[in-house]
Amino acid sequence: MLKGIPKILSPELLMRLCEMGHGDRLVIADANFPSASTGKDKYVLRMDGHSGQAVLDAILELFPLDPYCDKAVYLMEKVPGDQVETPIWDSYRESLRQAGYQPEEVLDFYERYQFYEESAKAYLIIATGESALYANIMLQKGVI
Repeated sequence: MLKGIPKILSPELLMRLCEMGHGDRLVIADANFPSASTGKDKYVLRMDGHSGQAVLDAILELFPLDPYCDKAVYLMEKVPGDQVETPIWDSYRESLRQAGYQPEEVLDFYERYQFYEESAKAYLIIATGESALYANIMLQKGVI
């Protein structure tokens, strides 16, 4: 046991977060995201019993966002015409605020297929059990 480490973060996840360097990206994927195929040549960690929100909150306790890029956080944009509600986005914005970031400064959107393409380049994909639609979020690591 370690003090100050969120219990939701497994030893393997902590190791992967430590391995990541400045500019590396991770994806916290919802349950519908094609994590295995998108991350077939990457690290994919399963956290099926956890929400994207819980995983994001825990990671933001340890993970600095990149201040040297245009945007360090990306969400998957809704497909044009899709009328699905996305309250998870407000929850993610609040998580960013709680971690000391201004969402309007660090957050942007990728079109669905661009999000998939960028996710395939990520260092790590975390497959959660999040059931909210459009709950995929990508973070770019900064420096301490």
